[in-house]
Amino acid sequence: MAAIPIGTKGEKKLRVTGDITVSFLGPDSPHVLGTPYMILYMEYTARDSVLPHLDPGFDTVGTLVNVRHLAATPPGMEVIFRSELLEIDNRRLIFSVEAFDEKEKIGEGTHERAIVHIERFTARVEAKGAGR
Repeated sequence: MAAIPIGTKGEKKLRVTGDITVSFLGPDSPHVLGTPYMILYMEYTARDSVLPHLDPGFDTVGTLVNVRHLAATPPGMEVIFRSELLEIDNRRLIFSVEAFDEKEKIGEGTHERAIVHIERFTARVEAKGAGR
């Protein structure tokens, strides 16, 4: 596998739209960026930051998410997601992740990903799905 520098950073931007919002507090409550979508983009940001450093045929999969959703973000606002690779332990990558809307930090935490060989990973998933 290729060497991935500690400190590798990633950044993605996302405009909050209605299809990634939730409203759990009743019919008149505001819609806000859903926590699952915030986590999804934190994962994408971390994954895409290290992908150029991996050998062909390799990728990463998420294995652990430990984040806090700190503030609500309404539709129309832009969110910036940032990741930084903190540690590598064999095939395990540990990231710091953060999210900021136009006013404040809205999320923070850590995220782990594992480096996988795409063909072997796919074969294991297909065998599992086929009941083997």
